[in-house]
Amino acid sequence: MTRRQLPKWSELAPLLQPKPLRLDPTRRALEDALTIADLRRVAKRRTPRSVFDYTDGAAEAEITLRRARRLFRDLELRPSILHDVSHVDTTTEYLGKPSALPFAFAPTGFTRMMHHEGERAVVRVAERRDIPYALSTMGTTSIEDVAAEAPDARKWFQLYVWKDRGAGEDLMARAKAAGYEALMLTVDVPVAGARLRDTRNGFSIPPALTVKTVLDAGMHPAWWMNLLTTEPLTFASLNSWGGTVADLLDKLFDPTMTIADLEWLRASWDGPLIIKGVQTVEDARRVTDAGADAVVLSNHGGRQLDKAPVPLRLLPDVVDAVGDRTEVWVDTGITNGSDVVAALALGAKATLIGRAYLYGLMAGGERGVDRAVEILGREVRRTMALLGVNDVSQLGERHVRLP
Repeated sequence: MTRRQLPKWSELAPLLQPKPLRLDPTRRALEDALTIADLRRVAKRRTPRSVFDYTDGAAEAEITLRRARRLFRDLELRPSILHDVSHVDTTTEYLGKPSALPFAFAPTGFTRMMHHEGERAVVRVAERRDIPYALSTMGTTSIEDVAAEAPDARKWFQLYVWKDRGAGEDLMARAKAAGYEALMLTVDVPVAGARLRDTRNGFSIPPALTVKTVLDAGMHPAWWMNLLTTEPLTFASLNSWGGTVADLLDKLFDPTMTIADLEWLRASWDGPLIIKGVQTVEDARRVTDAGADAVVLSNHGGRQLDKAPVPLRLLPDVVDAVGDRTEVWVDTGITNGSDVVAALALGAKATLIGRAYLYGLMAGGERGVDRAVEILGREVRRTMALLGVNDVSQLGERHVRLP
């Protein structure tokens, strides 16, 4: 028979200590978020549908984005046992300078639409966490204001080539004067992709006060109050715009640009040049021959051509083709630190994250972006340790197998 006795208070007391009361709902939501998927759910609750869908969505049937995420989901990580992983170093060097983590903040347009703190919040986190940040041509904070907000952050400027080449030259001059260390030229937007969620939602810049948006305001009053009571949206590259994102892209961007135009760009920019939007081995060779310091294998997060190549699948072949002459980076579909590690193991020098930090921004402003970095950084370190490596340079193809 089991012998029983009444518990003593000294034994019960440790079990009866309640969790500290967390009155701040944002802090509570962020602390409870353990993954980027958790942050996405919080973001969806806190943001108007049209704004969330602009961030979350992709082109047409969104096949490209699903394929990218499926490949990360289905790949196999292959650990090696019995290694000292008591200390894991995630420091990575790209463009000749170190980064505390092997990912950077990708350029994103209209960031203050997601949360009123916008690019300022993101670049402050980049400075604090010692990772680079790329400001988009279509950003909603000026080149100079972003630079002033975080003077010690590594800042890159992302450029779309406009039909008005003089405007592009002016943007490059402003970025150089403000201390941006590299130029990131995006080359996969000769015309706008068909982002059907935006069309169905009537998404416009700035938001139009239709019956639908007024009703949505009732569901997200804090978002609307912040939008209406903070400084008006200021774009990094133009004074104002009223219309859809697709209309804006088609009006401004130059569909006639060719590889020869890189000579024009080099005449205005003498710093490191990153070419973003490469989707074939041949194009990787072409831009490398033209002097790119880094190429980003990217299909624009699935937001341009549906059924486009999956960058991660392309990565080993591009590294074999040009990896000895230029840095090869990758983006699209990264939602977990293990995704970052897998890309590094397949030869990527760096990765870019976009939606992952925007979910954090929508969920909680600067605190949410910081939480996204904390989550991804922890996942990177844990994955490396479980693979049996304590330094990014030790990762290799032996650690991952693609399906």
